[in-house]
Amino acid sequence: NLNKLRQNIATIYNLCAAKGVEVVGVTKGLAALPVIAQVMVDGGIKVVGDSRLENILTLREAGIKAKMMMIRIPMLHEVDLVVKLADCSLNSEIIVIQGLSTAAIKQKKIHDIILMVDLGDLREGVLPTDVFGLVKEIRTLKGVRLKGLGVNFNWISGIDPTPEKLLELVSLSTKIEKDLGIKLEILSGGNTSSLALVVNDTLPEQINQLRIGEGILLGHTDIFTDLKGTIQDPIKLFAEIIELKQKESTPLGSISRDSFGQIPKIKAMGVRTRAILAIGKQDIYPDDLSPLDQNITIVAASSDHLVVDVTKSTTSFKVGDEIQFIPTYPGILSAITSKYVKVYTD
Repeated sequence: NLNKLRQNIATIYNLCAAKGVEVVGVTKGLAALPVIAQVMVDGGIKVVGDSRLENILTLREAGIKAKMMMIRIPMLHEVDLVVKLADCSLNSEIIVIQGLSTAAIKQKKIHDIILMVDLGDLREGVLPTDVFGLVKEIRTLKGVRLKGLGVNFNWISGIDPTPEKLLELVSLSTKIEKDLGIKLEILSGGNTSSLALVVNDTLPEQINQLRIGEGILLGHTDIFTDLKGTIQDPIKLFAEIIELKQKESTPLGSISRDSFGQIPKIKAMGVRTRAILAIGKQDIYPDDLSPLDQNITIVAASSDHLVVDVTKSTTSFKVGDEIQFIPTYPGILSAITSKYVKVYTD
């Protein structure tokens, strides 16, 4: 629902703008659909970011008028394409930055670099003790420009963004600027999870950029908290009923592993009305779906089938009807990349 997305963008953009924070609109959640990127740009966002060059190419070809940021650290073999398609990229390896430098010189461009710093989440980033030396190396390279420092939180280790963590980034920036006599324009303080600090007015004032995807799509200030003034259901998943029958809740026969190698946990509930939907784990995992009708429960899924219990629902379902779900952010990522899931906007 584009109007709901517009409201989320406006709320987040205005909240951040009031604190002097630039919003990078992250498009990967919906595979860089140009219509979504255009809604971001129309809402004031001047930089869009994506983790896949294929998606950035899609946005370029669609004529999206915004700066493009590569938000996954580049693969060494793709540096030429990174420079060609993206205005800026997040980086942590000097050999890749050297490759970007060579590519930029060949293409007669200046490519902006944000050097990622690992402040504890243990995904991408240079260790704080190594930042100063790496910055000095980057400064010797032509074709690339060190635009600033960046950080990530709440990814593989679940480390929360805190004022103290971000002040470490500020301290590194201050030392670099003082000792090397350069100005770092950007301190990119994380992703949607860092919005909580903006809301609580605890984001250090030197942090002037956040990269927001989930917050726009689902109206979150962090992974679990809704942001006031946003809407949590701009994106819904519809799945069609292909079988509707009353069946025993307890299987008949000996139980071993299911088709995905798991041992099912069965709760005996007697005869239930069960619907099978034409979607499965090949498209999205059931843990990433919440039925819009709270009287419906998810029973199980295989690769192409999702079984739900509609016994308590007040809706009189029939074969051919659709059941609606709210997907999580990981669920959106999965479903949008399935060629079997069709995307519609309104």
